[in-house]
Amino acid sequence: MDRPFLLAQISDLHLGERARDGVKPKGCLRAVVAALGRLPDPPDAVLVSGDVAEHGAPKEYRLAAKTIGRLGVPIYVLPGNHDDRATMRASFGIPGEGDAPIDYAVDLGPLRLVVVDSTIPGEDRGGFEAGQLGQLEAELAASPKPAIVAMHQPPLTTTMADWDGVNLPAADRGALARVIARHPQVKAIVGGHLHRVASAALAGCPVLAAPSTYLQARPNFAAETVELYGGAPGFAVHVLRGEELSIQVEIVTPSGD
Repeated sequence: MDRPFLLAQISDLHLGERARDGVKPKGCLRAVVAALGRLPDPPDAVLVSGDVAEHGAPKEYRLAAKTIGRLGVPIYVLPGNHDDRATMRASFGIPGEGDAPIDYAVDLGPLRLVVVDSTIPGEDRGGFEAGQLGQLEAELAASPKPAIVAMHQPPLTTTMADWDGVNLPAADRGALARVIARHPQVKAIVGGHLHRVASAALAGCPVLAAPSTYLQARPNFAAETVELYGGAPGFAVHVLRGEELSIQVEIVTPSGD
């Protein structure tokens, strides 16, 4: 039987943030990378779905590249609401100009990864600029190959007004859904931002919010509040065999280093 293709996804590293609940973002990332390295089937590539850095500083991105680089596989990053587009672009050699949206597509062999920048600089909520979804449409129309679409703010609802207020708004979810509906080769839409595993569907396509490598979120639906705490970090693995995609999440013992 042919070996499947594995795309690992990590999210919300927040490198440069202070320790909380006895854990540090750097130590947690090291624990996650070590766990990825112990998988029986090593990943073929790594997607980092935003909030790589807490302050958008070059040294935070250098630390991310060095730590994740120990896996020895290609690394693909996209910005979150804490990231600086221009600094991320320069640090990881991403094509494009300065602080323009980081949108790109890469061919990973059996899988295409299509990145859409859902961030609005200076804000926690997400959204798309004019032309971004047209560019996504063109990228998806260019190939029928199985694809994953990645962004920071996932296009799903949480049923909490406060939490949904910092996510991707309904109008943008609807516009994205119309694009996705025309391209059935999209096997999943993935993001981060929520610091919690959450799933839904958009135009019949699975949507996943991956856990953070640092702090996790505990929602209180009655109070409409979210508490961040030093729970066990985790990662997702997207496993493609032929036309079938399986999404799996693994939780990791946190590190206080």
